[in-house]
Amino acid sequence: MKIFFHFGRYFMLMKRSFGKPEKLSIFRNRIFEEITILGVNSLGIVAIISVFMGAVITIQSAFNFENPLVPTYAIGVAVRDSMILEFSPAIVSLILAGKVGSSIASEIGTMRVTEQIDALEIMGVNSAGYLIQPKIIASVLFNPILIIFSMFLGIFGGYIFGVIAGVVSDNQFIEGITHDFRPYNVVYALIKSAVFAFLIASVPAYHGYYTNGGALEVGRSSTKGVVYTSVLILAFDLILTQLLLA
Repeated sequence: MKIFFHFGRYFMLMKRSFGKPEKLSIFRNRIFEEITILGVNSLGIVAIISVFMGAVITIQSAFNFENPLVPTYAIGVAVRDSMILEFSPAIVSLILAGKVGSSIASEIGTMRVTEQIDALEIMGVNSAGYLIQPKIIASVLFNPILIIFSMFLGIFGGYIFGVIAGVVSDNQFIEGITHDFRPYNVVYALIKSAVFAFLIASVPAYHGYYTNGGALEVGRSSTKGVVYTSVLILAFDLILTQLLLA
C-alpha cells in the first residue's frame, strides 16, 4: 500500500507544482537559470560519453561484422541506429539522472531540512511551483537538445575513431549512416527524451521536497531519487518503445 501512497503524493505535488506563478518575470528568470544549471552545465559530460560510445560501437560492430557477406557500410548503419534509437535517449538520460537528479534532490532536500521551504510557504509563495516547475520546464526544453547533441557527437566519434583504427573507410561509414535513414527514428528518440526529462526533474524533486531530518536524510533522498528515476526511465523506455515502434 505504501507505493500507492507515494504515487498519490507525487501526483498531488505535481498538481501544486504547475500552479500559476506569482510573478512571470521571476518565473522566466528561474527557467533560464535552471536551463544553465541542469542543461548547459551537462554539455561536457554528454559530449565525452557520446564520442566514446560511438567509437566503441564502431569497433565492436567491425569486430562482429567480419563475415564477408555483411557489407562494410553496415558498421555506419549500426552506429547510427544504436545512437539514435537507444544510446543517446536512454543511456545519456540515465547519466543525467545521476548528475542532475542527485543535484535536484540535494538542493530541495537541503532547503527542506533548513526550513527555507517553510519560510516560502509562510510568505505565501507556492514553494512547489517556485522550486519544482522551473526545473521540470527547463529539463523538458533542454534535454532534447542534449540528446540531439549526443546523437551527432556519437556518430561523429564513431566516424573519427573508425577511420583512425582502420576498421572502416570514410566513404563506407558515410554510406552507412545515410543508408535507408528514417527521420521518424529521431522523432521517436526526442519523444523519449522529453518523457525522461520530466522524470529526471520531477522524481528527485519529489524525494527532496519530502525529506525529513538532517544531512543524512538529504543524502538518502538524493540516492532514492536517482535510483527510482533510473528504474522509471528503463520502464518507460520499454513502454514507449512498444507504443511507438511496435
